[in-house]
Amino acid sequence: MPQHEGLSGLIATMATLRSPGGCPWDLEQTHESLVPYLLEEVFELIEALEAGTRADVKEELGDVLYQLLFHADIASADPLDPFDIDEIAQLVDQKMRTRHPHVFASGDATTVAEVSARWEEIKAEEKAQRTSVLEGIPDKLSALARAASVVKRSQAVLASHDTSEGATYQGEAELGEVLLALVASARAQGFDPERALRVATRSYEDKVIEAERAQKLAKGH
Repeated sequence: MPQHEGLSGLIATMATLRSPGGCPWDLEQTHESLVPYLLEEVFELIEALEAGTRADVKEELGDVLYQLLFHADIASADPLDPFDIDEIAQLVDQKMRTRHPHVFASGDATTVAEVSARWEEIKAEEKAQRTSVLEGIPDKLSALARAASVVKRSQAVLASHDTSEGATYQGEAELGEVLLALVASARAQGFDPERALRVATRSYEDKVIEAERAQKLAKGH
């Protein structure tokens, strides 16, 4: 039996739906028009992974896969810069092999910490053309997700808020309760917690960018 027969069949189904005589709705979709569906399917997958059954996970993985194939098929029809699902797979395969030299090359990372450190080094080398560590963080992230990404990315540039005297938590469940209490308290006082965190994160991003500028000037001297 051919390898990945199911995947090949799904790719063929997508091609049929978007070919002349196929589905009118599928034919008129664009990358932009599909964004809401992709977001919905990703969040449904997250819910299944966190609280669903194995059947739920399988179904939601399939829905996300379908969205990815949909975008790949649209990309393959671009008149100026077409690429297909195979090119996408080859690109990410090459990226993963490059980022795992301890497996595919002569790297010697053996612990999780060493692997993580080397992963970040390789990503930094790949993104050397970026002018800031904050470049590439999606604008559409929720305030909490964006704050987490900003703090993670900026650790090498600017020390994050001092947590030496902050609260400690026994696990994510306890942290979740604290965050939920903060949201409830904010709403009770008439504040928008999403907007408040966005503003605070934006201010922190300004500090990171200013620190990067100072570091570049110092190196210039």
